Amino acid sequence: MLYIGCHLSSVKGFENMGKEAVAIGANTFQFFTRNPRGGKAKDIDPEDVKRFLELSEAENFGKLVAHAPYTLNPCSATKKVRDFAFMVMEDDLKRMEYVPGNYYNFHPGSHVGQGTTKGIELITEVLNKIIKPDQSTIVLLETMAGKGSEIGGNFEELKEIIGGVEQQDKIGVCMDTCHVSDAGYDIINDLDGVLTDFDRIIGLDKLHALHINDSLNPTGAHKDRHARIGEGHLGLDVIARIIRHPALKGLPCVLETPNELDGYAKEIEILRKAYEM
Repeated sequence: MLYIGCHLSSVKGFENMGKEAVAIGANTFQFFTRNPRGGKAKDIDPEDVKRFLELSEAENFGKLVAHAPYTLNPCSATKKVRDFAFMVMEDDLKRMEYVPGNYYNFHPGSHVGQGTTKGIELITEVLNKIIKPDQSTIVLLETMAGKGSEIGGNFEELKEIIGGVEQQDKIGVCMDTCHVSDAGYDIINDLDGVLTDFDRIIGLDKLHALHINDSLNPTGAHKDRHARIGEGHLGLDVIARIIRHPALKGLPCVLETPNELDGYAKEIEILRKAYEM
């Protein structure tokens, strides 16, 4: 089965996100745990969550992907910034237990001149503080485009972070098709080779979710600019091969293309048809 959806606003709660997902033909979705710039999260209404969980079961939803605020940098050179990332992520994981058994995705961060080794050390330190043995949520590192001092622009860096995490069953990866292409992995001409490399370096058992985005830039550009499906350098044929790939079937596929709900509905319809071809 194809589990596909898009990024939805969480402002009106879980039940509203579920209804919006159903209305556009989605059976999964992604949402920010709080304002994407950080700050205090909105209180969770247990009754709203209960209604959503009932809807989710009735509609046979796949796993959800929660997204941490973009502004978090757990490997900042500034302790205050690292502490803020820890505080937000720890709180987010507690809140995720209202919708147990899903994913929490975050950008590993930028080492801002400290060097990759130090950056990885700091990210791992934060993860070992926030991840608890009894949590049901799996934390996902997102593959990055490798711009500037970003960490996570290659599989080896993600492997090092994962290898340092104590709770191995609570850590994994979300692969972004735009980012991984921009990072230099040739998913256009050699998808099998890229997935083989991922399996050799990290392990496909650690790949839990996909961000499905076209890219405004060619392979290796290190830019990170998303495009609508079929309007970028990847194209519909490549995206279709990704969602149909045997090694990736069953993973939640989340669109983060520059769209409103009607645009997402069209892309979901297009990709469902492509999946069945």
